[in-house]
Amino acid sequence: MKVTREKTENRQAFLTIEPDREEVDASIAEAYEHMGKKANIPGFRKGKAPRAVLERFLDKTSVLEHALGHLWPEVYERALKEENIEPIAEPHVHIESTDPVIFKAEVPLPPVVELGDYHGISVSAEEPEAVDEQVDKIMEELRHERATWEPVERPLALDDLAIFDIESSVGGEPFVNQKDAQYQLASDSPFPAPGFAEQLVGMNKNEEKEFTIQFPDDYATSELAGKEASFKVKLSEIKQEVLPELTDELAKEIIPDIDSVAALRERIFTNLKRHAEERVRRAFEEKAVQALVDVSTVEFPPTIVEFEIDHMIQDQARQLRMDGRSLEEYLQRINKTEDEVREELRPLAATRITSALVLNKLTEAENISVENPEIDAEIEAIIESATDRKEDLRRGLNTETSRTSMRRMLVTRKTMARLAELAGGKGNEKKEEDK
Repeated sequence: MKVTREKTENRQAFLTIEPDREEVDASIAEAYEHMGKKANIPGFRKGKAPRAVLERFLDKTSVLEHALGHLWPEVYERALKEENIEPIAEPHVHIESTDPVIFKAEVPLPPVVELGDYHGISVSAEEPEAVDEQVDKIMEELRHERATWEPVERPLALDDLAIFDIESSVGGEPFVNQKDAQYQLASDSPFPAPGFAEQLVGMNKNEEKEFTIQFPDDYATSELAGKEASFKVKLSEIKQEVLPELTDELAKEIIPDIDSVAALRERIFTNLKRHAEERVRRAFEEKAVQALVDVSTVEFPPTIVEFEIDHMIQDQARQLRMDGRSLEEYLQRINKTEDEVREELRPLAATRITSALVLNKLTEAENISVENPEIDAEIEAIIESATDRKEDLRRGLNTETSRTSMRRMLVTRKTMARLAELAGGKGNEKKEEDK
């Protein structure tokens, strides 16, 4: 067998493999024997026809495909040993020639990561945003959630709740048609068409109104973009929102374990502050990872990107199924093919892979590991936070698969914490402590 390693680029080894004529002939003979056992040859029982007869009845292309399909794994393994190659995935292979038989293979190689001077990276952290105004906004939203709607005898205004019969069409086709529809007039609402709410302002109870609305050319729903909709509305009732007074009783109704408006404000403030700090932390970590990537050299084969895209699409399909939809329906709604979506995901997939590889390398460089007691402590913390069925949860978390997953998660957490120390200017101090 002749093996030629033509080149290595993008972490792929490009091989040309030419098996010996004798082993090709032997594989073809085996193919005739195997296929002959299943073939119906006139005058012969299955498997009893001689080779000369089989050659007249069996398709030679099919025989050759069968032979090369069985020959390839063997010659590929020998070629890898000869070239001292350890692939990380299956190769992309095609048959260059059948006479003589020549295989061409692109073999994906393990990634190569070289960390630069990562002790010198520095990233500034943002200050968490002020949340005082957000507290007021949420308090008001909570009042709106518990508001009541009372009938009024006056013209319809924005923010009112209108009850009406509606008939409409777009391009002669039915659009929105409903009896006793309930619709809150929100300014700049795009539904059922931009400007619809404003058309209703000033209408009185039992009044009818007909009007048309032109959808903008850049409307989000492409089927409606640029078209004109005709509406006929008969208003039957007008209701206005009545907000409840913010009292200690209402606060307790909103969150049973608090007893005052002050406590409700404090709970909201604490949660908002924690979320704001979490957003800052994540933004800092993202910048720190990018800083680590910037000082590092990373090479990996395209195959890994395809694997990551596969995982991303599978995750998206799983999420869609949880929402009662399919990937096919989603693709139809966004008017894109799966190949187009894959291309859009490619840059993000490459970024994810690069980040994961440099973080794994940092884990090695900093000798970061997780011991069993740390996993036990994490499991106990999860169980402690559970409200019921704690023993079932304990058994589930203590399986080998779960503990392995937990170990990976904790290693990543510790690696990110170390990177945050380095990027925050604490790397040198930590290094001295370790010494």
